[in-house]
This record gives sequence, C-alpha cells and structure tokens, in this order.
Amino acid sequence: MEHSSILNKILTALGSLMLLMGCSVNQPLETAKDVSLEKYQGVWYDIAHLPQKLQDDCRCVTAEYTLKDGFVEVFNTCYNKESGQVSTITGKATTSTESGDNSQLQVQFFWPFKGDYYIIKIEPNYSYAMVGAPDRESLWILCREPQPAAVKLKEYLNLAEELGFNTSNLVYTDQSCYNAKELK
Repeated sequence: MEHSSILNKILTALGSLMLLMGCSVNQPLETAKDVSLEKYQGVWYDIAHLPQKLQDDCRCVTAEYTLKDGFVEVFNTCYNKESGQVSTITGKATTSTESGDNSQLQVQFFWPFKGDYYIIKIEPNYSYAMVGAPDRESLWILCREPQPAAVKLKEYLNLAEELGFNTSNLVYTDQSCYNAKELK
C-alpha cells in the first residue's frame, strides 16, 4: 500500500511536470525607459500588427494620441476596404497603477474592458515605436510616416521575434491611400 501511494505521487508529479512543459510561460515584457507622453502624442501610422478584431478589413490605419487632464485620448482611424467608409473609435489610456511608468498603459475603448498597452521600444526622436501586451497576443509597429524605412522595420521585426511575439502572424497595413492623398 505504501509503494502504491509513493507511485501515485510520482506519477502525479510527472504528469504535472509534463503539463507545465507543454504550457508556454512568457517572460516579463521589458518596456522602454523614460517615455515622454508629451513627445509620444500626435499621429502614428500602423505599419504592422498582430490580428485584432477591430482592425479586420482596415487599411490606412492611424492612431492619434492627445494628452488630456490625467489621461491620454486615443483616436483610431481606419479606412474599411469592404465598405469604403472611414471608421473611428476613441479611447482613453491611463498609466498602469502597478508600474507608475509612462511606458505601461491601460487602454479602454469599451467600458469596463481595458487592455495592456506597453511601449516596448521607441526611437529617441519618437519616429518609430513598438507596442504590445505581456501575453504577446497584441503587437503594433508604429511610425510617424506611412511608409517605414525597410532597415528600421526589419530591426523592429527582429526585436519582436526575440521577445516572443509570433511575427509570422503579423498583418502589414496597407497605407497606400496616404501616398495617394486619399485621406490626408
């Protein structure tokens, strides 16, 4: 009976270990240091992102950030490929209470739901940024211009992959309407 109990404990421990090995646990997501929300505000073009329901059938996607009293207003614009209509949504970003750091925000488009918005990397001149969530399910590569420099995009893609984001699922945003001055 004692051998049976020990054997059960060993088998339970082995089973638990096998389950843990099959689970993917992400490392904490490091964020950019000393982010100035004042410099971050303005228009950003979505260059590439992991699939998001709100961005299905979108092209010429921008996000405009404006500092308000105690929060950042987020104004997203999308030109819908199917309908030909421009759609917008406004949200509110606040500094994560856990970090007190401007690089870790919570964004809310629909009450009561909030999502993590971590500024992972940003250029010193605030020309490119990479934003994601610690679960690695959300990622955006942003630029101040509709067409990024290929070498800079490659740098950001490599970093995203190193950090555990599935870059093979990235959607590259068609920003051609800005080149054609359709929506400017």
